[in-house]
Amino acid sequence: MNRRKLLSFLGLGALLASTGAAWAAISRSRNPYYQGPVSDHFDGVLFSDGRTVSKGLLDVLRWQTGKREREAFPLAYGTPPQDKPPARVDGARIVHLGHASFLYQVGGLNLLIDPVYSERASPFSFIGPKRVNAPGVAFDDLPAIDAVLITHNHYDHLDIETLARLHQRDRPRLIMPLGNDSIVRARIPDARTEAHDWNERLQLSDTVAVTLVPSYHWSARGAFDRRMALWCSYIIEAAGTKIFHIGDTGYHDGSLYERLGREHGPFRLAVLPIGAYEPRWFMSDNHMNPDEAVKVMLALRAEQAIGHHWGTFQLTDEGVERPPAALKAALAEAGLPEERFRPMRPGLSWIG
Repeated sequence: MNRRKLLSFLGLGALLASTGAAWAAISRSRNPYYQGPVSDHFDGVLFSDGRTVSKGLLDVLRWQTGKREREAFPLAYGTPPQDKPPARVDGARIVHLGHASFLYQVGGLNLLIDPVYSERASPFSFIGPKRVNAPGVAFDDLPAIDAVLITHNHYDHLDIETLARLHQRDRPRLIMPLGNDSIVRARIPDARTEAHDWNERLQLSDTVAVTLVPSYHWSARGAFDRRMALWCSYIIEAAGTKIFHIGDTGYHDGSLYERLGREHGPFRLAVLPIGAYEPRWFMSDNHMNPDEAVKVMLALRAEQAIGHHWGTFQLTDEGVERPPAALKAALAEAGLPEERFRPMRPGLSWIG
């Protein structure tokens, strides 16, 4: 067995070993995170986005241990200099921190989305995807954070250690979809967590509001708690600017984003994932590729888009430069200028 396959097995073993409590609860047909009323997307145990998604643990094993066309990331991938954000911004300023993490400075508030400052996107410090560049803003240079928005509970989006550091420093509101608050409170009992359902709108200040909306994705902290916590995207309204932020999503038939574009658009900006999409036979259910991201931008009726979820952690098989190259090709194929949809590097900012 070669080193790459050995690490895959070790990673899977660690994942399985980390899920004993969830498995014990599931064996009693009980959700360990959320016990709420049945709805059109919750059956009493599992959440659903309305799709039939067939991939499971056996497919993970097939992908991880079979023949793969994997382009390894470099040990280090250079980025622009780290940003040093101001204390507050009256308008809208967004800084990419790396992968799916962002600092939003909007309408006088400082918001973080899916902040990950850990070295690995993993339940363990010694194995799992390791970052190849530093966060775009050093932790000590972050301004005082008012609220943190979490899209879902995968380790590259919900980083408990980062949330613990933020709680100790700033005690921000921690806003997340249903069930994820239980995960956070298990590590940070006095955290200011609040969990909300799709289509709930929250007023963060007189001028800033966020709305949780669906995405085509799933949730899990281990092998036996799939879809037991909800996932979401966010609509952020502030300073006369409306932004659509997706942490992770598949494309499916695109109908969800056509509907959200009709109901909530147009948008000044769409913040969209463009990486972690190969191999398509396995990843397409839950991770869109750059071509599909362009279609989502258009469906949402967004003036501009910025692309994330690439270039920091290697989660899938495409090389580090593949997503921006594929995005450039997709824009050309659609007859759109490159400035309409920029791939973001850690430390770069968008000002609206």
